[in-house]
Amino acid sequence: MHEKKEIMEHVEELRKRVLFTSYFFVAALFAGFYFAKPLVNYLQHAPWLEMTEMHAFNVTDPLRIYLTMIVIIAFIIILPVVLYQFWAFVSPGLYEKERQVTLIYIPIAFLLMLLGMVFAYYIVVPYIVKFTFSLSIEMGIVSTIGINDYFGFLVRTVLPFGIIFQMPILVLFATQLGIITPMFLKKNRKYAYFILFVVAALIAPPDVMTHFLLTLPMILLYEISISVSRI
Repeated sequence: MHEKKEIMEHVEELRKRVLFTSYFFVAALFAGFYFAKPLVNYLQHAPWLEMTEMHAFNVTDPLRIYLTMIVIIAFIIILPVVLYQFWAFVSPGLYEKERQVTLIYIPIAFLLMLLGMVFAYYIVVPYIVKFTFSLSIEMGIVSTIGINDYFGFLVRTVLPFGIIFQMPILVLFATQLGIITPMFLKKNRKYAYFILFVVAALIAPPDVMTHFLLTLPMILLYEISISVSRI
């Protein structure tokens, strides 16, 4: 009976925090409405897209992109809130020192998210676009870029890097909770490298240099994760 009561209390606590986060998400959507159009204009006039026109092949493509950007902006804005609510939910099970240390992870995780997205957009995306354009020219193919496809490519490339750059924080948090150990990470390094290699292959075009460009930061982040897990 006592265990059932504790479970219900945890469920109620989780419900309150999800509801609280939802309120912030709705508020962030209004900010997304304001910033979405300027962001779309900025993204489609990137230097590596000069002399390239974007085409909408479906009537609803502009609306779909607009709504997608609104949601992404809102998600980025409320990320610190989501992280804090998650921390507040699990913190009662942590020691005081662990609570203080893990609370610092929130701004660091947010900055790593932004850093990963910036890295992907300004380094990875231009290289992939230039490679595919040059390949089209060599094969005598005239590239007609659909704006929906291009923005879909951006989302599939930029957002995963924002998540991948969370690796050091996630590993550090897991070691603080005793879920994994530095020895476990070192012992399974070869399996982790293989997984990262596969992830890079899913994102990158079939080009060795591009694959290397994507895999290298993932491996460096994994090694950084091993180092920080000893803290």
